[in-house]
Amino acid sequence: MNKTRKIRNEERSLILFLLSKCGLEENEYPIADEVFEYEGGIMGSINLAGSNPDLYDGDLIQVEYTDTDGVEVIITLTKDKNNRLLDLDFWKMNFSK
Repeated sequence: MNKTRKIRNEERSLILFLLSKCGLEENEYPIADEVFEYEGGIMGSINLAGSNPDLYDGDLIQVEYTDTDGVEVIITLTKDKNNRLLDLDFWKMNFSK
């Protein structure tokens, strides 16, 4: 069984910000209190508890920023086929951690 943890305030804040950029609100896509860290938390990507990764249904939003090390990072907020938030995914363009 996957080990979960409480969602961090900064993760919740980022998800709320991304939802607002989509014109959506938390009542449309409630944010789970528990998350599962992909790759043991090394990359920062999380799966929101209660969603099913096998039911991926698309990206709600994808944004880019430059990390403190100068590497471009893509952040993607996804949903599942049950209209639940699925993942908050971080991917560095050079595949670093």
